[in-house]
Amino acid sequence: MQGASIPVPYGGKPRQVMVHIDAQALYANNLSATDIASALSVQNLILPAGTAKVGAREYNVRLNSSPETIAGLGDLPIKQVGNTTIYLRDVAQVRDGSQVQQNIVRQNGKRAALITILKSGGASTLDIVNRVKVALPKILATLPPELKVNLLFDQSVFVRSAINGVMFEALIAACLTAAMIMLFLGSWRSTLIVTISIPLSILCSLIVLNLLGQTLNVMTLGGLALAVGILVDDATVEIENIHRNLGQGKPLREAILDGAQQIAVPAFVSTLAICIVFVPVIFLSGAAKSMFTPLAMAVVFAMMASYLLSRTLIPTMVMYLLKSEAKSYQADGEFIAHSSDIIGRFHNKFNHSFERLRDRYRATLEWSLQHKKIVTISFLIFCFGSFLFLPFLGEDFFPSVDAGQFRLHVRTPAGTRIEETERAFGEVEDAIRRIVPKEELNLILDNIGLPSIGINLAYSDSATVGLSDGEILVSLNENHRPTPEYVRQLRVELKKQFPQLTFFFQPADIVSQILNFGLPAPIDIQIIGRDQKGNYALARQIEERVARIPGTADVHLHQVVDAPELRINVDRTKAEQVGLTQRDVASSVLTTLSSSGQTAPSFWLNPENGVSYFVAVQTPQYKMDSVAALMNTPITGNAAPAPQLLSNLATVEHQTTLAVVNHYNVQPTLDVYANVQRRDLGGVAREIDKVIAELQPKLPRGSTIVMRGQVESMRSSFLGLGLGLVFAILLVYFLMVVNFQSWLDPFIILMALPGALAGILWMLFVTQTTISVPSLMGAIMCVGVATANSILLVTFANEQRLLGQDAITAALSAGFTRLRPVLMTAAAMIIGMLPMALGFGEGGEQNAPLGRAVIGGLLIATIATLFFVPVIYSVLRRKQPVTQTNANEIDATSLGVA
Repeated sequence: MQGASIPVPYGGKPRQVMVHIDAQALYANNLSATDIASALSVQNLILPAGTAKVGAREYNVRLNSSPETIAGLGDLPIKQVGNTTIYLRDVAQVRDGSQVQQNIVRQNGKRAALITILKSGGASTLDIVNRVKVALPKILATLPPELKVNLLFDQSVFVRSAINGVMFEALIAACLTAAMIMLFLGSWRSTLIVTISIPLSILCSLIVLNLLGQTLNVMTLGGLALAVGILVDDATVEIENIHRNLGQGKPLREAILDGAQQIAVPAFVSTLAICIVFVPVIFLSGAAKSMFTPLAMAVVFAMMASYLLSRTLIPTMVMYLLKSEAKSYQADGEFIAHSSDIIGRFHNKFNHSFERLRDRYRATLEWSLQHKKIVTISFLIFCFGSFLFLPFLGEDFFPSVDAGQFRLHVRTPAGTRIEETERAFGEVEDAIRRIVPKEELNLILDNIGLPSIGINLAYSDSATVGLSDGEILVSLNENHRPTPEYVRQLRVELKKQFPQLTFFFQPADIVSQILNFGLPAPIDIQIIGRDQKGNYALARQIEERVARIPGTADVHLHQVVDAPELRINVDRTKAEQVGLTQRDVASSVLTTLSSSGQTAPSFWLNPENGVSYFVAVQTPQYKMDSVAALMNTPITGNAAPAPQLLSNLATVEHQTTLAVVNHYNVQPTLDVYANVQRRDLGGVAREIDKVIAELQPKLPRGSTIVMRGQVESMRSSFLGLGLGLVFAILLVYFLMVVNFQSWLDPFIILMALPGALAGILWMLFVTQTTISVPSLMGAIMCVGVATANSILLVTFANEQRLLGQDAITAALSAGFTRLRPVLMTAAAMIIGMLPMALGFGEGGEQNAPLGRAVIGGLLIATIATLFFVPVIYSVLRRKQPVTQTNANEIDATSLGVA
């Protein structure tokens, strides 16, 4: 299937022809396992074909190289001794069998085979899953009806639920935003005009994203959901300004033209300010960059489309839809809705309340302008004091997601046979069933040992290192208790019940697996160097010290160093004396224990189904049950006059060895993995840094300690986003410098940003949300939105000063006049972010910090825009500007005109 990869099935035993040799029979006939494998290879079991012309006819020529049946393989001659022919059946048993099982899969306690289907990077998860479901009935029609096939785990369920959740959030946000606009404007026609820009802007963004090769996913849809509250800003400001011009007695066409012209430049600058803050995404790296680049693109394209619609479609719709409402305005710009309908009565009551609020705001702002020092000092103390929350917030790369699954890795003592490992897994399953209620348990899937073909290891992120360990994947039903609660309980109970086993939890959801880059834990402490003994002792110290840190869980050394080993020491002198070499010994032992698959591969073609099966020469496992049986292995060679038993040439000793060897940049590596429980990742990582610093002097010469995993990605992403936040502020500042042709006005506008940052910290602290990549993205987003509202205020104040007002009066007038659009745009953004901030639905926890950061920042930034920005404006803009009338008088005087 295009776009998908299918590794070898787990839990299966590939069918093959087994040639089970008899050591005594081999020795009696002067043969070894190597001789049998070589003889089968020489027999050439591949069917040769050709043609021959005999007389007037042409014949197909076919040799009897491959027997018609498996039993026929036993009639193959192996050796001639005098007048006696030794056949394969004389020294081995040939049967239809399978490889030695090294991997067991259990579904709810019953043996099964597991096929995993992986998508390639450019493919769609939903597309692959849908195509698999379509193809599955056709495949099952070719299989025996007794074979039961079930779909076990389907990541598209999580992906589809997450996408539906984001779309539901966007729909709720759009409805709430429309209700808010209806509340402020009191006109369903105006509300329709404003809200129509939401789907049109989203559609334009989707078209551009599709042209750029992006797909619909949680991040692109999250970006569009994030933009819902902003998309109405341009239309809302324009509609509100048209309403104000209509209230001044202007005809509808003139009100539309003047209203659009008055806010054209500030709206354009505001839109650019919101778009330009997403430039810092380029500072991200790795998974964070891949995830948030589509989000940024979705927001930027939607915002650009929204501005274009506000310049074209919105005025046109106003012209045709608001004709009947053009006469319903008072001279002060207040719209008087018809009191005969519910909307009209409700709006009139709200409008009277809002006017009272605006009068109170005017009085409060007037007091603030008269007490600049008190307001400034209080605001700065509040902003800088908010940074005291930083040590209490904590740091995480991404919020954890409850996908309704957990993945438990179980490791039995090294060297445990796979049958015993399976028995231990069954006991662990029973313990899980005692903790997780039956009605909440959907599926328990065991994957024990290693697959028979190593390609599976390249496709998976499993931490399995041998036949003595594996993993248990548990899926919960809907309406289950929080998965982390079960994980915490299992961590305690399993250690009590099975002290001889090692347990640790791996990421089960697709998001955490990507963020961990295939590692079994978010923290990977690597000891790199060639001093294996010294590094191992240090790794054990690190493991012990890190396990005592509050908040750590599943701390373990990945490398198993005590796997049992039988070391065969060959006496090369004795071997040479009897005509044998080290290679002869190694080949015979390898074929006896691990089959002839690696040394002399042979195949048998089944004429019934046309399938070639591997022919494996091997001693059956049940006969190789002791060291004595191993030492009775016959050894032969080309120069040996007679076979020798292994015991005549070598001795054996019991040792331990590494079950797995890891390297990082060629250097041998030991990995101490650690998980995090009930604490932030950054706090745990800082304490681990202290442990590493204390143990640095004990490092063997040439060795190093490095902490990698999610911690490394988190720190690099935080650094990039921190620099990006500063860079975003500078970009917005220089953008406004170019627009205002002034260094001072942009500085005044940016005075709302300290309030935005303080609001973000307060919101994260109140909601107990850690600092993460999404929350930092929300902070960057908040910079653009907070700046947009300040631009409206400062632009209007500048217009009033050009008409002759002083700075204080202009600031007071700007705040009073722009209160409605500022509150409308801020409320639209806050209401639009509310569903995302609540984090409902599958994967909703991922984007919740982003919504909370935007809401918190915008709440305080709006207050700063309405109070602190006018105060700073009145202080820094005391000098009266040159008005147009004064400029004409100056020009006339310079030209000598009376």
